Amino acid sequence: MKVVLVRHGESEGNVLHEINDDPERVVNLTARGRQQAEAAAERLRGMPFTHAYVSEFPRAQQTMDILLRHHALHPVVDARLNERISGMDGQHVDRFNDLVRPDYLHIKPPKGESFIEQMARLKSFLDEAALRHPQGTVLVVSHENPIIAVLTLLSATQETTCLQKLGNCSSVEIEWG
Repeated sequence: MKVVLVRHGESEGNVLHEINDDPERVVNLTARGRQQAEAAAERLRGMPFTHAYVSEFPRAQQTMDILLRHHALHPVVDARLNERISGMDGQHVDRFNDLVRPDYLHIKPPKGESFIEQMARLKSFLDEAALRHPQGTVLVVSHENPIIAVLTLLSATQETTCLQKLGNCSSVEIEWG
């Protein structure tokens, strides 16, 4: 299965450097984020997507809506594609980064999940999608952390791969299954 993972466009939370790991709290795309999604839609226009999946977060769904303008697909919402759970919703991202910096893979915030747990969540999604769509080309719109978790699953150097950054509306193409 071919998977194209796309990070959502710039959000209001990105601008404020604020954590949003609660899908019930609406954080929308900015005007710039919508423009980024439009540019990504043009880049991906010719991709023969057979299926589409998106996280529960509004900013990811707004991005997916723009990306699918050129494709006759209806995305499936899957919570396994959600942002890493920090338990620190609404706080500045530096508080989370300072907490996990000593061991990014293993440190688990008191009300959150470790990066390793997030990787297991994404592996579960990918394994199931590969069983359902072994010959498919799957579009996934998610968040920076889950996409980096996928790349880390595929990496021989997990300790450094997990520290990568991914710009808004950047895409990564992988083979899974």
